[in-house]
Amino acid sequence: MFKKILISNRSEIAVRVIRACKELGIKSVAVYSEADRESLHVRLADEAVCIGPGPSKLSYLNVEAILSAARITGADAVHPGYGFLSENADFADAVNASGMTFIGPKGAAMRQLGLKSAGKAVARAAGVPVVPGTPGLVDAEYMKDLRKNVTEQIGFPVMIKATAGGGGKGMRLVRDPEQIEAQLKQAQSEAQASFNDSAVLIEKFVEEPRHVEIQIACDQRGNYVALPERDCTVQRRHQKLIEESVSPAISPETRRAMQEAAVRLAKAVGYTNVGTVEFLFDKHGKFYFLEVNTRLQVEHPVTETVTGLDLVVAMIMAAAGEKLPFDQARASEIRCHAIEFRINAEDPTRNFAPCPGKITSLQLPGGAGVRVDTHIYAGYTVPSYYDSLLAKLIVSAPDRMSAIKRGLRALDELEVGGIHTTAGFHKKVISHPDFQSGKFDTSLVERMQADEEKSRAKDKVAA
Repeated sequence: MFKKILISNRSEIAVRVIRACKELGIKSVAVYSEADRESLHVRLADEAVCIGPGPSKLSYLNVEAILSAARITGADAVHPGYGFLSENADFADAVNASGMTFIGPKGAAMRQLGLKSAGKAVARAAGVPVVPGTPGLVDAEYMKDLRKNVTEQIGFPVMIKATAGGGGKGMRLVRDPEQIEAQLKQAQSEAQASFNDSAVLIEKFVEEPRHVEIQIACDQRGNYVALPERDCTVQRRHQKLIEESVSPAISPETRRAMQEAAVRLAKAVGYTNVGTVEFLFDKHGKFYFLEVNTRLQVEHPVTETVTGLDLVVAMIMAAAGEKLPFDQARASEIRCHAIEFRINAEDPTRNFAPCPGKITSLQLPGGAGVRVDTHIYAGYTVPSYYDSLLAKLIVSAPDRMSAIKRGLRALDELEVGGIHTTAGFHKKVISHPDFQSGKFDTSLVERMQADEEKSRAKDKVAA
């Protein structure tokens, strides 16, 4: 087992990994930017090293600074968390080449699955259902007769997607054939700006989809395990807002089929450690491979809660060459229903504009079936350089409706003074009849916002 792990990340995920290290008796090293000097992860780690100024490219994306911090402190492994360098194959290779262990998949597996185009090719070969689309990247030859090719080979509507990255960057929904050229150029431009890679692919747009994913865990001894699904359908501009497990739309038979497909995909590339296979689930009950996230997910606590398993500990054990601490039978046990809310420093009344600033007061919810993963505290100043995630509020109960009621209670208890958060918006979502019935798709939030705008317009006319 490792003696000291450096966490090449920040905020609540760094805190999460540090706590797992403490429970395993492993020393932890935090890295931080100058903007994060007062962050909780710096306080909790056994050691902490400043790696640069606030901007990510000068700190958390600075490979040499992170490797230097690991060498100086004598770390024998690096946990990347999620975001930043977590899916950077070159970084994984550099860590391993330096004599340390990267806690995640090998760089080769990342390259095979990390890019959407490459992942689709592996999925096809493994017999996993794939959304119809371009056989590879959109190249100059395909673009010579773009409109005709898309119409005849795929059919509108289509979704243009950047092959690198995620979070909705470089994505465009195109319903009108006459808009395909302009939308493609915009997607390529945004992909280049966001990921330094303008490559895109085009897929058939699945109408009324749900976004459902399968967590996988694989060790170096040939054990492959697929856990129950997470439903990540509640999104805004392709950004996940609320996740739950299990999905209200998935039958036990479909769950097993998705788990088997995810394992086939992992075996096809000899995948090790944890990862997530994401699927689109349509209104006809069919699922299609979307992509693979070759890292720990933001929403991993939902799976931990519903199964009672520790995925971070599993990552560390698998990277150390040990056997996974659970098998398929144990991983398939569903012990409750769980819902996770991403509490962001954003103002929903101003189109979710980021709201960095000082937290003047803080009251976190508690009680039975409530978990909060966070790095904030009263007096903490939220930096403007990074993602706006403040906390993940996870609630669980014996059944879905009880979990929703518990979520409403916990969101009521949550108070963050000094800045705006999305907590009130989450209450609106889970109070919506479509959410409570479980009959919704990825358009739910957009429909809610459109209804609110219509209501405000009517009020103005009446006044």
